[in-house]
Amino acid sequence: MKDEIRQFLFDSLTAMNYSTEGIDDDTTLGPSGADLQSLALAELAVRVEDQYGVQFSDDESEMLAGMTVGEFAELVASRVQASSTP
Repeated sequence: MKDEIRQFLFDSLTAMNYSTEGIDDDTTLGPSGADLQSLALAELAVRVEDQYGVQFSDDESEMLAGMTVGEFAELVASRVQASSTP
């Protein structure tokens, strides 16, 4: 699941006109890594919410800039798993 989410992130970034060259699990999403600004982070969060049926609060959306790609994929995977467990 985490690999699928990571690929979705890369595909989304490409569709949003961001280069994914050099981005890996240890790359932060914000300005110090993948260089996503707040609007791009919000768009990415919405794409993930729509694709995987998870939700991010406003506070979490602000935290995304400091998360790595791997941390974000893990967070989404854990929420998908939690929502599919009865």
